[in-house]
Amino acid sequence: MQLTPEELISEFHDAVMELYFARKRIARLEAENAELKARLEAAETKSGTDPAA
Repeated sequence: MQLTPEELISEFHDAVMELYFARKRIARLEAENAELKARLEAAETKSGTDPAA
């Protein structure tokens, strides 16, 4: 299947937009992960459990 130049541009634009939103989601998930790790470490420290064990 061959695409016209307009179709190629449209496909490229769609891919760029998907990448943009995927990167935003990754950033949100990384922030959430860091927060959860900090909460877990705080809870383990408070309970006297060694988080490295």
